[in-house]
Amino acid sequence: MPAEPTAIANTLIAWYDAHRRILSWRAAPGEISDPYAVWLSEIMLQQTTVATVTPYYGNFLAKWPQVGDLAEASLDDVLHAWQGLGYYSRARNLHKCAQVVSVEYGGQFPDTELGLRALPGIGPYTAAAIAAIAFGRKATPVDGNIERVVARLYAVAGPLPKSKPQIRTHAEALTPTRRAGDFAQALMDLGATVCKPRSADCIACPLSGACLANKEHNPARYPLRVPKKARPTRYGVVFWAMRSDGAVLVRRRPETGLLGGMMEFPTTEWRELAWEDGSWCYWAPAAADWDALAEPVIHSFTHFRLELTVMRSTVRGGDGKWCHPHDFRDLALPTVMKKVATAIAQSS
Repeated sequence: MPAEPTAIANTLIAWYDAHRRILSWRAAPGEISDPYAVWLSEIMLQQTTVATVTPYYGNFLAKWPQVGDLAEASLDDVLHAWQGLGYYSRARNLHKCAQVVSVEYGGQFPDTELGLRALPGIGPYTAAAIAAIAFGRKATPVDGNIERVVARLYAVAGPLPKSKPQIRTHAEALTPTRRAGDFAQALMDLGATVCKPRSADCIACPLSGACLANKEHNPARYPLRVPKKARPTRYGVVFWAMRSDGAVLVRRRPETGLLGGMMEFPTTEWRELAWEDGSWCYWAPAAADWDALAEPVIHSFTHFRLELTVMRSTVRGGDGKWCHPHDFRDLALPTVMKKVATAIAQSS
């Protein structure tokens, strides 16, 4: 069995004090964490790497230094600043959460997991992370890095996701009452820099002597995972409707659902069957002679691969907003739509 939980926690915190990563949202040793900074960074870091998030975090903080500033921003501005981070529901909930905290909580985040979970976009992990890091509560956030470290430390035999409750139980038993936030960040740092998925550096790990996976000489085995199913392909047709002056028709997607609230070029629904029956014409924003680009635009989302046939034509009308391509930078266009614009530019 691994060492006693208190000994593990103390060892890891001592390692963290010497090897902690310097991150722009992380308070320096001895300083009190800013709940706004912790919340903003944790929302951005969901499904995203530190390297990707760092410039976005700096940009958001420069634009909106306090939660009240973010609350007063328009959703369009927030979505525009979020472009490239993906999972746009996070941006919408970020904006909603800022408004709730500003209006209903006087600009102060709740300091408990229960209170934090009542806010838009804050789930169990994020609530625990904010409670521990920003408020010093004894809370146990379990992200992918922590999951991997704990699974290896205890050689958890069951595959994910069924083993998540067991891993959480072990993590909670390790969490100290004092410096719970530093302990959580220590686990995150250990997983990100030492206990990596495919190249664990067990020699440099402060917990190697207590780690059961290390004793087996097979840390890469953990955590066990059920093989992923093949990602399905969906098909759509997107319309590049251009006015005689060069402006292009764009519209806003519904607030809910995939890419909610973002701008797009008019498109059909994205379905499992290819649009080979001509029914796509009923989705066209205007009657015109539509010409298809030779190659489709391919984009991968988390759960499916999208193949978009690009139709272009000069039209006289259509419902939406007209925008010249040189002004696209002012729109909250998701990556897939930027690919469509690039494909059109390269075909000219």
